Amino acid sequence: MRVALVTDSTAYLSSDQVAEAAAPLAVVPLHVVVGGSERREGVDVAVGDLADALRRFVPVTTSRPAPAEFLEVYERLAAEGADAVVSVHISADMSATVQGAQLAAAQSPIPVTVVDSRVLGAAMGYAVLSGAEAAAAGADAHAVAQVCRARAAAATVVFYVHTLEHLRRGGRIGSAAALLGSALAIKPILALRYGHIEPEERVRTSAKALARMVDLATDAARRARESGRIVDICVQHLDFAGRAEELAVALGERVPDAGEVRVGELGAVVGAHVGPGTVAVSVSPRPESPSTGP
Repeated sequence: MRVALVTDSTAYLSSDQVAEAAAPLAVVPLHVVVGGSERREGVDVAVGDLADALRRFVPVTTSRPAPAEFLEVYERLAAEGADAVVSVHISADMSATVQGAQLAAAQSPIPVTVVDSRVLGAAMGYAVLSGAEAAAAGADAHAVAQVCRARAAAATVVFYVHTLEHLRRGGRIGSAAALLGSALAIKPILALRYGHIEPEERVRTSAKALARMVDLATDAARRARESGRIVDICVQHLDFAGRAEELAVALGERVPDAGEVRVGELGAVVGAHVGPGTVAVSVSPRPESPSTGP
């Protein structure tokens, strides 16, 4: 069986990562509406322009791809020789993207297994790449989906936002809403847990928040190491490149045995909900089997 992978643009995989994936991999873009103009993430909306729009409080909304967009990709992969597809997407608690993929899967000419990753960003990207490795090694669709779910579930994702206002406006704040009353007095560290955003810790300054994120990521890497697993670390940001680079350097020093420590941008969809000045750290343990690691 030749298994292909599909994900969405919130995995924030680079074009090189997609092209070099071990198995066929396609990315379906989510939609962003900036000031009434609809665009596709990663295609025709620049992250810098989005950050400027958010600072000026230009209305920004996001939406899932239409089922027809997923179906077009599934049909193309089938025509290219795939026997099955594993379609891995942003947490269903954060977006209706999974639902759109499921609707398309019901009409696909080949079997499609839709996976709710329960994460987003680099944590999802790493899961997809490990799934591609498993597919290249001969795993069937069920096993590939299990690899993707397991790596996503093992990830630790913490992030700092300059303001909670964008999360509040987008309705994505979840139990972290309890922080709003004291938002002026604290700098919250948030976590992506069980598919939604939860408060992790409160500190008094942004510098302390970012330093604490290094501690939390280092602890996650240590726990993975104790279980015999290598971690990959990605620091992602929206218009906060300098601080993101500083965190990556610190994490490289604190976790010298990491598989990789890299810096990447958060795209327009996630950026629309967290706002400029956001920094996120994903710590993703590799699968235990060497045959399915990245």
